[in-house]
Amino acid sequence: MKIFNPYIIVAGTLLVFTSCVTKKKYKALQADLATAQQQATACENDAARLRSDNTNLRNTVTLKDELVEDLKSQLADCKKIRDKQLSTVGDLTVLTQAANDNIKETLSQLERKDKYIHLLQAAKSKADSINLALAVNLKSVLKEGLDDKDVDVKVDKTVVFINLSDNVLFKPGSSDLSPKANAVLAKIAKIIEARQDLEVMVEGYTDSDPIKNSCTKDNWDLSVHRSTSVVRMLQSEFKVNPNRLIAAGRSEFNALVPNNSDANKALNRRTRIIILPKLNEFYDLLDPKNAPK
Repeated sequence: MKIFNPYIIVAGTLLVFTSCVTKKKYKALQADLATAQQQATACENDAARLRSDNTNLRNTVTLKDELVEDLKSQLADCKKIRDKQLSTVGDLTVLTQAANDNIKETLSQLERKDKYIHLLQAAKSKADSINLALAVNLKSVLKEGLDDKDVDVKVDKTVVFINLSDNVLFKPGSSDLSPKANAVLAKIAKIIEARQDLEVMVEGYTDSDPIKNSCTKDNWDLSVHRSTSVVRMLQSEFKVNPNRLIAAGRSEFNALVPNNSDANKALNRRTRIIILPKLNEFYDLLDPKNAPK
């Protein structure tokens, strides 16, 4: 006969209850551990992001420092250019009396105020902008109907140059204008007429091959005749004010390349049209009275 022992039952019950509580705590701890791991991962991600932001900020500061140094260097270059320009102006000998007075007044004012520097920079910027716009317009109107090798438009300092090969404007070895010249000069005249404040110089160039006939003595003669032919057409056919026109001949000199091949000679046979500001208006830009107050 088995004897019923209540202590054994109680002990077993306590054992089972204790086991259940331990498992629950274990699971709770596991959940807490998982939460802690997630938070640690989030913190590491935040730390990595902050380190990246810090690096980016350092790079930004470095770039700004470099920009400041570059601007300082540009300012120093501008001052050197200013000094060089003033030195050149001081050496000029062929000037109108009004221009001389303006320059003397400018030199005296430069000792007392820097505002004139801004005036020069503004004048240069204005001239550069005008020349760039002029060159773009010329390129756009001349590109149709002409090969790239026959026309070249560029800005050099304060003027715009248009270089046209001789086969665009003239018959071979002659100063007579070709049929193609009329269309080309019509386009150029249209641009010139839109800018009444500019003067136009036409220069004729030849190669080194000698020429002599009943109408032409030498290359000097040919280059001058060619430039005057262009000027006459601009005046008579396209009504360009002759007071704005200048004709000049350069003969075989100031060549682009040595005259040692047929291809090079073709490059040197050209007409150059120079569009430049009027001297009196250029000096007005330099007048210190126009400096900002």
